[in-house]
This record gives sequence, structure tokens and C-alpha cells, in this order.
Amino acid sequence: MSIASKNWKVQHDKMPPGARLRVHGTVTVNHPGIEPVLVRRAAQNGSTTVTLDLELQRNEGAFVQVVCDKAVRFEESILDTVSQVEIFHDGQLLASITDILITH
Repeated sequence: MSIASKNWKVQHDKMPPGARLRVHGTVTVNHPGIEPVLVRRAAQNGSTTVTLDLELQRNEGAFVQVVCDKAVRFEESILDTVSQVEIFHDGQLLASITDILITH
């Protein structure tokens, strides 16, 4: 299944009380009952690369079959240096982000 996404942004917030990695973007889904979710992949690619999987969760109920954009967000406490975030869907690389906003 091919999926469209856009507007990926990554922030590594190192401000106290704790460092946080935030990833957000927009995913186009086939109907409003589909919720995109980012989860950390069990196997990571490298020491400074964070690898995420985009999963599509289906809500119960009947929905109008209309294509729509949905916001997706991932946030996790992380102290390590992050130079890249990779996002996969169904085993295919969806996005590779190296432009990371670092705040101190």
C-alpha cells in the first residue's frame, strides 16, 4: 500500500527538566476512521538514528470513504544525540529527516 505524507518536522528539545524528541507530520488516509500512529521500531539502524514505524489503526464504525489528512505525532524522552529520524510504513522508507531543530 502506498501512502502519502508531508510536513515532517523533528525537534530535539534539550531544555530542562528532561530532553524530549518530538516528531510530527501529516499523513493522508482513505477515511476519517483511520488513525496514523508513530511507534519506535524494535531494531534501530544506528547510534544517532531514531527509526519509527507508521502504523494505521482502524476505528470501529462506519465512515464516509473520503480521503483526508491527519496529523501524527511521536514524543519520547531521549538524552542521546539524534542526527536523523527514519520513518517506515509496511517495510518501505517513507521519510528520512536530517533537518532537526535543537533547542537548549
